[in-house]
This record gives sequence, C-alpha cells and structure tokens, in this order.
Amino acid sequence: MKIPNAMTKLAKLFFLCSAFTAFACPARLAAQLVRQDNPVTSTSQSDGRTIPSGKRRLSQEVQITGEQSWSDTGIDVQPGEHIVITATGKLRYADAKEDNGPEGITRGFKDLLRILPFNGAGRGALVGRIGDAEIAQPFLLGAHRDFVAPVAGRLAIGINQANDDTGEGTYTVHIDIHAPDPGAAYHPARQVPTISGVDAKIFAKLPRRVADKNDNPGDMVNFLILGSEDAMQKVFTAAGWVKVDADVRGAVLHGVLESISKESYLTMPMSPLYLFGRAQDYGWAHAEPIKVVASRNHLRVWKAPFQVNGQTLWVGAATHDIGFERDERNDGLTHKIDPNVDLERDYVEKTLIATGLVAEVTHALPAGPLKEARTATGGSFHSDGRVLVLKLNESAGKISANAS
Repeated sequence: MKIPNAMTKLAKLFFLCSAFTAFACPARLAAQLVRQDNPVTSTSQSDGRTIPSGKRRLSQEVQITGEQSWSDTGIDVQPGEHIVITATGKLRYADAKEDNGPEGITRGFKDLLRILPFNGAGRGALVGRIGDAEIAQPFLLGAHRDFVAPVAGRLAIGINQANDDTGEGTYTVHIDIHAPDPGAAYHPARQVPTISGVDAKIFAKLPRRVADKNDNPGDMVNFLILGSEDAMQKVFTAAGWVKVDADVRGAVLHGVLESISKESYLTMPMSPLYLFGRAQDYGWAHAEPIKVVASRNHLRVWKAPFQVNGQTLWVGAATHDIGFERDERNDGLTHKIDPNVDLERDYVEKTLIATGLVAEVTHALPAGPLKEARTATGGSFHSDGRVLVLKLNESAGKISANAS
C-alpha cells in the first residue's frame, strides 16, 4: 500500500474530526453500540429489561479490581448463547474528580491520547471479549448488557483502561449464560476435505495473484468465500472486521462523520489492487486503532465473474502490514507485509469461523501452487500454497437483513 505524503496530517485530521463528533454526538455513539447486538427472542420484565427464552445453563459472580486489565471468567460460550451481565461497584482514578461506575467516565479531550481496549467507551467502563485475546474484539458491558454471543470462545471481562493507568476499587459482576434461543442460526463450522464445486476447474479460472494498476503481480489469492453478498458482509462484521475506505477523500469524509472508535482509524484508505480487470469490491481491516498507520490485518475481496453451484464466489487476498519499506517501483514509502502470508490466511480463518456463520471450511492445494514470490512493491513473501475455502451459512444473509 502506497502511503501518501500527507498521510500524517490526514491521520491528525481523523483524530480531531472523530473526537469532535464523539463529544458532540454521544447519542449517536450509543446507537452504534446498540446496533452491534444481534436480535434475540425474549420477554420483557417490568423494568424494561428482557428475559432470554433459552434455558439458563450457568450463573456466576466474579469480582474485578481496578488493578486488573482483564480477568478470565473461566466460562466458555458458544455462538448464539444469550449472555446477561449486571455489574455494580466503583472505581477511582487519581486524576478524576469523582468515582465512576461500570459505565465509565464521560470521555474528555485527554481520551484522544489514551490507547484503550475499547475506544467506543470511557475510561473505567466494564468491557468484555470472547475468544483468543489476539483476535477477540472488546465490547462495552457497562452496568447492564444482554446480548447474543456472536462468536465461540472463553469469556473475559476487563476494565477499559491502559495498563499504566489503573483505578482503585472493585466491580462485582454477575453473569448468566442461557442456551441459544429457538431458531438461532449460529452453528460450528464443519471441517471437510472438500467443498462441493470448488475443484480444479474452478482454480483454473482463478488468477493466482492480484496486480497493481500497471499489471505488476502482487499479493497471492489465499482465500475463497462461497455465499451471498449480505452473508459475506455479515460474517466479516460479526468477526470484528471493518470496511476500509477506497480513497483518501472518502477517508477524510468518514473521519468527519464517525465517532472516535476503531472504525475511524481502521478505515484509513487501502490502495486499489486489481483482479478480474477491476479494483477490489471490498476492503476489510482488523487492528488496534493507534497503530493502524504502521500495522493492521487487512484484506481485499473481489466478486468472481462466475458462480459455483449457483452461489456467489468471493476471491480474496489477505496480508498483514507490519511496518514500512521502500517501494521499489518509485522509491516511495509503502507498507511492509509479513512475508509469511499463511499466518494472515489462518488469522482470517480463525476470526470468521468463530462467528458461527460459516457452514464448512477446508484448504485446497491448486495445481502448481504459488509458494514464493514478490509483491508489486518488491517485498518478498512465502506460502505453503494452500487456499482457504469457506462456505457460509445460508441463513447468514437473512440475519443481516433482520438486524439492519
């Protein structure tokens, strides 16, 4: 990815524009957080809260002190299970004027300089995550939260604070886990030797590598997804990936409109690469907000000009930006990718199958596999040549439509 000379100034502009919107529009930020929940089947209590219809399988109470960043609850959850969390208690930060509860401190200007686990909430808020810490996306819990688990994995709770900026006090957290609601569309992915229709004939139609605008070969094609456009968008969104702006102008506009959150930084523009004679249809990114200029997991997706057994085929190239290097085409500055591109392919697999929206998963080894090459900018990479193939649940797109 070529880095424009004005990128540093642009990043600062994102900071200021995003911050202004966050402080001016707290209601909008709250609405964004609400929309991240999955629809659930439940009944209402007199206080307006909901009672999950699934049978309660576990009830547990844990305490987390202000000195802890994250605490392992010891609870493994499955996609579709309904989680109800209620928290009480107080924390006090040395520079704060008063105590704060699980909802956290109202965001201030200094929050622009803090790297918090979840930038969509204030310092000291109770947050959670499900799954491997390396890929799990933190989310707000606050004083009360009931939601459907979008992914499988170990439930951890934490405090939205930097490791060197801890508070004094304790939160008491009550956790109830309910069985999936009837008709829940979340299911574990099946590991299969092959996926119907994805065979040698299909790979013969697919380019092995993407190219830049001058047709210089670049990143390798290392994953395929079978599913509708709605289902494809749903699975990436559920896994914590965010859409990336297509150009700098779009990124500036997005920075003005969005709140201070990971999306404001992750959507910094991704350079166009080409497959099937056109630039990517979608760009997705997954990274920590402040580090996004230098490092992020990212990928590009193209809709294939043909179908597989009547289903849409999405063709992707995923790489992990780990720093900067010289662009051998023009001596400019460009992102350096991790040369072991299989690690990013596996990262994509882990994040997507954890959502419960993938029906089948396999790895295919095309004839004459690509195992070593250079990107369009001159960086080297290597692979075992296998291509990840995912088939999405047919109901994934329907969930997206219902949740929008």
